[in-house]
Amino acid sequence: STTVPLFGALTSTHTTATLQPPLPEVVWMWELDRVRGTCLFRARESDIEVELPMDPMHGTVGVAPANLEVRSALVPDAHGGNMDTPEMRAGVTCYLGVNVEGALFSLGDGHARQGEGETCGVAVECAMNTVVVVELLKGVETPWPRIESDTHIMATGSARPLEDAFRISQLDLVRWVERDYGLSALDAYQLVTQAGEAPLANVCDTNYTCVAKIRKEWLPRQGEPHRGLHRHLRDAAAQLPLFNA
Repeated sequence: STTVPLFGALTSTHTTATLQPPLPEVVWMWELDRVRGTCLFRARESDIEVELPMDPMHGTVGVAPANLEVRSALVPDAHGGNMDTPEMRAGVTCYLGVNVEGALFSLGDGHARQGEGETCGVAVECAMNTVVVVELLKGVETPWPRIESDTHIMATGSARPLEDAFRISQLDLVRWVERDYGLSALDAYQLVTQAGEAPLANVCDTNYTCVAKIRKEWLPRQGEPHRGLHRHLRDAAAQLPLFNA
């Protein structure tokens, strides 16, 4: 991991201009133990060490954007991209709306672990081998990237300022609960307000990303998100020889 001059949440940037000089480029080499599943932090200016659990994730997951637009992989938006959410870990299903023929799905930016916000702009970056199961679900509107785990459904929003990213993610979660769980818009709004969580994904990229999530156990039992695709894919993935490797 590293600090990058003019990049990150706690330094001057090109768009947040100040008189103070940018932070220097400093590199931290994290020691990864795949057998024990840990990441070892060693302080640069003392002998302090901290061992953290490995939590592999992809910072960048997306499809081609709409309207023939070309985007840098650094810019998250409605098509996905560099959202940098720790929720994008093994075992989840990511729903992405298809904008062009073939979707042009891509993923990268492997992280051994990352805290919420990716504050300095750089996670514990690493090479990664990933097994992905892809399915096409027709006729289900997905305006923003959505994530489903065994325990939560999650909506993402990417924009600047940060409150707009928050609003996008909250609105999409409300609309999702309304559609798949049979609640009215205002009832879904009230339930999400009292039962939802709002972790930050990144606050350092060209667009910031927020996540809105809610526990499945707190949702109406008759609902099934995205026609049960997550359950179907989990069952299919369990048959792959590398899935539990």
